[in-house]
Amino acid sequence: MRKITNSDKGIYILEIKANHPFYLSSKIFKNREMPSGYYYYVGSAQKNLYSRVSRHIKKKKKVHWHIDQITTLNITDVKNVYLFMDQGKNFECELVKDLVKRTDMDYAIDNFGNSDSKQCKSHLLYSKKRIPHNHFSFLYHSIVRLIPSSIEISD
Repeated sequence: MRKITNSDKGIYILEIKANHPFYLSSKIFKNREMPSGYYYYVGSAQKNLYSRVSRHIKKKKKVHWHIDQITTLNITDVKNVYLFMDQGKNFECELVKDLVKRTDMDYAIDNFGNSDSKQCKSHLLYSKKRIPHNHFSFLYHSIVRLIPSSIEISD
């Protein structure tokens, strides 16, 4: 199996389970209640892919990106990370649109995580039920699945 390094680039999907409804904390999304269920965040790392994914999995971190508002909550857990190795930034929004079209997911909230690109409505998708990993594998044959417990993370 290929080892993921910081010289790698790619697009990733974080599968995040929210055990209870929650509110977002930023000024932009303030007082927006988010339901329990599964959130799928599509992001890009055009360098340092391993560090980016490892950071997203950590609970304790400074809130920098929109997704940090969700991943730092005690009621959420990153369950899986799906990687599209060597994909450029343009694939990010293409993937979001394709996921909405080909799965039961829908946009969780507009303008979430896409401040650097207006090509798509949002980078955060929502599904009441988990999308099985074999469904992702069927749709995207080159996808790599990481289970967070298999990634070494230092706090």
